[in-house]
Amino acid sequence: MIKKILATGKTSRFAKFLKNDFKNFDIKFPSKQSFNILDYKQINKYIKKNKITHIIHIAGLSRPMSLHDKNINKSIDLNIIGTSNVVKSCIKNKVKIIYFSTNYVYEGTKGNYKESDPVKPINNYAWSKLGGECAVQMYKNSLILRLCMTDYPFVHTQALTGAISSFIFNKSVSKILPYLLDVKGILNIGGKRREIFKFAKKYAEKEIKRLPYKKIKNFPKDSSLNIIKFKRILKKKNKLKTLSL
Repeated sequence: MIKKILATGKTSRFAKFLKNDFKNFDIKFPSKQSFNILDYKQINKYIKKNKITHIIHIAGLSRPMSLHDKNINKSIDLNIIGTSNVVKSCIKNKVKIIYFSTNYVYEGTKGNYKESDPVKPINNYAWSKLGGECAVQMYKNSLILRLCMTDYPFVHTQALTGAISSFIFNKSVSKILPYLLDVKGILNIGGKRREIFKFAKKYAEKEIKRLPYKKIKNFPKDSSLNIIKFKRILKKKNKLKTLSL
């Protein structure tokens, strides 16, 4: 079957990498005006007209995380209701959906979380992404990516000390994504387990200041991921070296 892909979140930093890594695919990046995730009828019309087979759903409200406390309605609209609209249209049109979730859906206390571990979000951002997951999980033709992803190059001037994670750069995830189009279920995606400050210090293009994680409200101490399943898929497709970042 010829894959006709749609990626939401046209203006995101991640979309810029996707446009390059998917240049050999039939992929569309519709604007918000032509594909508003809060307009189910418009979504459905666009999918039908363009005979879409796969949706990479990136669009939503992300950072700063404080936005999800200050504007709960917007968080619900974009991350839960918007995602539900996309899922409903995928069901109606038999379209595969790949949903970008977050490693923060796990409790964030012990680290090394497997896809089968219980979820217990620590903040509103994670709750909103888990809300989107609920809709996606009801539809079997789907893939949920629990990502520990950050922008390349590292854009912040500060990085957390005392907090452990499994960061991987968005440019690496973009290169991997073409090989996940036919994968279903839930998949953790991340890099090596390490302190966030150490990751930032290694890859940042400028000096990074230390910021104790306890100064950040509702931030997990250890949200690192078990990525054995992810590595197994990459090894099978001979793409394991992509994890070097």
